[in-house]
Amino acid sequence: MNITEEMKEIINVQLAMVATVDAEGNPDIGPKRSMRLYDDKTLIYNENTGGQTQENIKNNGKIAVAFVDRERLMGYRFVGKAEIQDSGELYEAAKEWAKGRMGEPKAVGVIHIERIFNLHSGDKAGTEVK
Repeated sequence: MNITEEMKEIINVQLAMVATVDAEGNPDIGPKRSMRLYDDKTLIYNENTGGQTQENIKNNGKIAVAFVDRERLMGYRFVGKAEIQDSGELYEAAKEWAKGRMGEPKAVGVIHIERIFNLHSGDKAGTEVK
């Protein structure tokens, strides 16, 4: 699994939609406007509401993050395990990143990417990127 320049461009420009599941397996989906690439295996975002997404991550950590460029009919889904941190180095970096952009986060969400799927329009839609 390699994060390509094309993936980085989409992550840097497009809005992330995050899907999680609660303890009973009920799905939840919502936008995370602070989602960004931390390194080639990790996404991070500032958790500002401390709502259902945070609760679901604390319960089981299952997560999928989709970025879609509607104009170019392309995108990617990143699947992995997430954790919430409310102290430490990544949390302090998230607070610093938020300055001038949004309020101070309640926590930072850390997503360890395990698999990547193609969301491009056409015959490769839904296929895993190797």
